[in-house]
Amino acid sequence: MLETISKEWIEEQRAHIYHRTPDRRIETPDAALAFVDEVGFCHFWPIKGADLPNLFHAIAGGVRPVPHQHDDPDLSRCWRWKDDALGKRQWFYGKLLRKRATLISLEMLSLFYACSENLGGLDDYLDEYRAGLMTAEAKWVYEALLEHGPLDTIQLRQEAHLASGNAKSRFNRALVELQTGLKVLPIGVAKTGGWGYAFIYEILERHFPELPEQASGIRRSDAQITLVSRYLDLVVAADRTMVKRIFHVLRWTPAELERTFSALLDEGATQETQISGFSQPQLVSTGALG
Repeated sequence: MLETISKEWIEEQRAHIYHRTPDRRIETPDAALAFVDEVGFCHFWPIKGADLPNLFHAIAGGVRPVPHQHDDPDLSRCWRWKDDALGKRQWFYGKLLRKRATLISLEMLSLFYACSENLGGLDDYLDEYRAGLMTAEAKWVYEALLEHGPLDTIQLRQEAHLASGNAKSRFNRALVELQTGLKVLPIGVAKTGGWGYAFIYEILERHFPELPEQASGIRRSDAQITLVSRYLDLVVAADRTMVKRIFHVLRWTPAELERTFSALLDEGATQETQISGFSQPQLVSTGALG
């Protein structure tokens, strides 16, 4: 079977899995939730240089550039359905993989959490800060939420003492840092600010209080194997560099990645081979081969 695999065949499989065909396009909010549950994790928008399903293309039923017109039907549905779902605990939405907007099913969220530096306590951040793994700005933003509860970005900048014009970029970087560290997430939208649109942020463990216990019994190494296996099932084939790129924000060490690849190859969940059209050998999901 491996000898017959081509780049074109892989793209055909991805089109089906990603719902990038007219007959599989997402047409309702419930179908969008089912899509995220089906794939486990995906990007909100298509991200250049990242092989992964995304909600926008699934709603469009095909590959197309993200339009600039706000009244575009596909864009409007994608944005509105995501906003309407914020705070409903249907999925995780926040900046994570490739530091871009990511959707994660509740089933998969505990695996991502098991790979994070979090232990389940609201004050765990202090250990990361003391170890030099958290910036001062991220600490201020987190502590503002810890003290005041959910805040929109305008209020959050003020309470974190990052409201000045020259602090905006530092505030934005801190928000990304906290989201990729699975510490905060947007849970709603407030009609405030210059655009009348601002995310409301909350601490992850307060929004999903059951998450630490769900993740407590999952070994980090097992979570890594499961996540990479699911990723390869989604994309059908990917080289080691792409896998590292996708999961880079989780701070997996080179040794952890190699152990993960070896485990998947040893158990037969993955095979590695050179495929025409790719410059590097591909890790091919045996599940995708049927």
